[in-house]
Amino acid sequence: MDSSDDTEVTTDTEQVGSIKETIITVVYAGLIALGIRSFAYEPFSIPSGSMIPTLLVGDYLFVSKLSYGYSSFSLPLGLPLIPDRILFTEPERGDVAVFRLPTNTDKDYIKRLVGLPGDKIQVVKGILHINGKAVKREKVDDYLIDNGFGSVRRVTRYLETLPNGRKHFINEEQGDDGPSDNTPIYSVPEGHYFAMGDNRDNSSDSRFMDRVGYIPRKNLIGRAEVKFFSVDGAGWKFWQWPSSARFERFFDGIE
Repeated sequence: MDSSDDTEVTTDTEQVGSIKETIITVVYAGLIALGIRSFAYEPFSIPSGSMIPTLLVGDYLFVSKLSYGYSSFSLPLGLPLIPDRILFTEPERGDVAVFRLPTNTDKDYIKRLVGLPGDKIQVVKGILHINGKAVKREKVDDYLIDNGFGSVRRVTRYLETLPNGRKHFINEEQGDDGPSDNTPIYSVPEGHYFAMGDNRDNSSDSRFMDRVGYIPRKNLIGRAEVKFFSVDGAGWKFWQWPSSARFERFFDGIE
């Protein structure tokens, strides 16, 4: 009785071709991911509490690079291929923006843009003033901070309303008489912005000219749009997520 063996055999040429196709697929996938990261949305994580209560340490968010157009800081490694900005759209007052720190462009910062080009900004007894007018601020329920050991600390919280109607919460942990609660008048230069953290007494921002100062238009990276993940602790410890993940913050928009 005749027998036949229909087992397929892969030749060396076919194996080489398969490896080549796999490499090409991986390269294409990498280029697509790099393109999305450079020109559409880039993920960032929050390492400090300067934007509490809006953003918490351990929040992970998507930043829209489409919002303000592109500069060299939009590109990997800050490649100097774009001289200034292209496809630029002016930020709105109240945007939560990521930018390269003017005093050290190796660092990314995230703050709220409260001053636009030509504005005069001042803080008087903790109240933000824009072009000589006090910004509306109303006290709301205290912000509660759990230290993880059974005690809760209360922090004074306000709802601030900017001149364009944008509303957001701010914390005033040390009252209205701290060193950054009474400032000189800052005149925002053309092509620059004035940024402040929502955690007003614990934020290194444009009030400190030697540390941050005015934000050049070129340094803008994008607008923070949505939190896609949040964890109270180290994000890489995935086995702790059931107890440390803040599920209520997942895919929550940023005001």
